[in-house]
Amino acid sequence: MASGSFRFDGFVLDPAQRRLMRDGAVVELNARYFDALVLLLRESGKLVTKDRFLDEVWRGVPITDEALTQCIKTLRRQLGDDAANPRFIETVPKHGYRFVAPVDCIPPESTEPTAATLTLPVPSYSWRDVMLLGGAGTIGAGIAGAIGGLFYGFVAASQPPASGGGASVLFVLLWLTVVVALVGGAGVSFGIAAASFARRGWWAIVGGALGGMAIGGIVKLLGLDAFSLLLGRSPGGITGAPEGLLLGGAVGLGAWLAARSRSASARRRVAIAGLVGAVGGVLVTLSGGRLMGGSLDLLARTFPGSHLRLGQMGTLVGDQDFGLVTQLVTGGVEGALFAACIVGALLRARGRLRIAT
Repeated sequence: MASGSFRFDGFVLDPAQRRLMRDGAVVELNARYFDALVLLLRESGKLVTKDRFLDEVWRGVPITDEALTQCIKTLRRQLGDDAANPRFIETVPKHGYRFVAPVDCIPPESTEPTAATLTLPVPSYSWRDVMLLGGAGTIGAGIAGAIGGLFYGFVAASQPPASGGGASVLFVLLWLTVVVALVGGAGVSFGIAAASFARRGWWAIVGGALGGMAIGGIVKLLGLDAFSLLLGRSPGGITGAPEGLLLGGAVGLGAWLAARSRSASARRRVAIAGLVGAVGGVLVTLSGGRLMGGSLDLLARTFPGSHLRLGQMGTLVGDQDFGLVTQLVTGGVEGALFAACIVGALLRARGRLRIAT
């Protein structure tokens, strides 16, 4: 059984390609856990001791019992198994583990792609999956907003108005940034999730861009109307549809690149998305747009009575006031944080749903 692939209960594991599939969808496993599953399948029905895991999976690297327990726990979760009533992996107390499900061996020549295998195992998606993925991405965006809001809030609170209120400045900026991030993140995340129906990974770029553009345009329109109605004037250059289009497309590109890097660790895939998001944030600034930091600074300048002060951020990067260099840096950081948090949440949700990433 060692030279071919393995089939069991809807799963197909191909050791040569290092890929585990369930009904055509890729199931995520890191390298060590994948090797542990291969060992269990090769010894299907037989006891695999801790020493064998140590020798053949960790190759002599010392591990604790907790590390092996976590490995088996993760395998069970990804396979949909239950330790109390195992269908796949059975625990042999104080000795090791045994793979108990029937396993079929697929000879190597049978694994060559054919017209049938290229067309039949197509991942299936439902609107429930879209809602769950979109919701996960929105939560990730909210986390990014909280981090950014705390940063801007502490900067602004470090020079509170003469009347005091530094804590209030921090609180207001925190919640304002979280709300904006949640709204924008929802548009981008649900756009990327809905693109799953196209069954083409690069459609995530289109979905993210369109979702960001739609939400950005709506929020800017409502925001400008609100400012005009309540204050008699509005800052026309705050974040809107163009910024949403560019940053949403960058997040979608980051999600697609992270999906293609299946052999990389989750941290590296999130880092890839963050790097792409940073580039997107810088491009937004270079094209004359503004993200959250730039929009807050514009609001403070538009309304002279505002107590908001972010100009001191320029001293951190050798800039005067909230100038171009400051906008480039904050735009890049915001883009990286936004993309990394959304893509990280999407990857985690896709792994739990067993949707190909």
